[in-house]
Amino acid sequence: MKVIVVRSGSAILFSEFGQKPVRAGDVVLLGANTLCGSEPEGHITVTTIYADTDYVIDQVFWQHVGLLQDRLDAQDFAATIYTEPAQILRLGEDRAGQLMPWLDELVALSIEDRPVENFYRMQALWFSVAHVIAPFIKTSPIRTSPTQRATAWPTLPRYHRFAPLRSEARRAAELLRADPARHWSVTDLANEVHLSKSQVGRVFVEAYGKSPIAYLTMLRTERMAGLLRTTDAPITMIAREVGWDAADFAARQFRRSVGVTPRRYRNISRSYAGRQSD
Repeated sequence: MKVIVVRSGSAILFSEFGQKPVRAGDVVLLGANTLCGSEPEGHITVTTIYADTDYVIDQVFWQHVGLLQDRLDAQDFAATIYTEPAQILRLGEDRAGQLMPWLDELVALSIEDRPVENFYRMQALWFSVAHVIAPFIKTSPIRTSPTQRATAWPTLPRYHRFAPLRSEARRAAELLRADPARHWSVTDLANEVHLSKSQVGRVFVEAYGKSPIAYLTMLRTERMAGLLRTTDAPITMIAREVGWDAADFAARQFRRSVGVTPRRYRNISRSYAGRQSD
């Protein structure tokens, strides 16, 4: 997951929450494999913290250890209460200002590249940041969000521990990234990695938090956004190039992931490019 602190300036963000402005004092919270694009308004300065998903789940377990039996319970618990994978937290400049010394020190320690020696200090700094932003994170007592990972298989890992990423899941993701325009099916992937359809779906969701087809949609959307920004090709042609034969279907998938239509995304990108050239 990513925690993006806006230090100065402003921008327009595009993600599952739609098109929204961010400015100094805001924090953008993004779950793993969540698309988010931005167009700066003049300039913007941010500091980004990258947190491993398993690490975050481990912290959820210890935070609610009185309610949870093990880390698998924590995984389900987190998936239930943190239903929105893309959020903008409006801290305000005064409250966000508290974070700046901690963020600066985190950056300095990260550059030193001495994770063992600096481990406890970096943990303390992260917890200080998390303590300030946590009250602003939207939670839900039940899984009702339209943007929750509804395509995830309802299954749990076999062992009560976090296992290394399975080679079959990694291979499946590599195949999708190498050729996102191919008309992939779960059966195709299963045959490539020598697993059954149900197995490849299960191991993929456990590794990447979404189904193979949802992951493929994310890759195609990223590629479509890039072509919209950098070419004048018709949207119908771009949709076919990234793997979607029907432009209407491509537009729906794009809007679901980025928050705006392809045409609107292109217009905003060009408007910003025009301001930069003036």
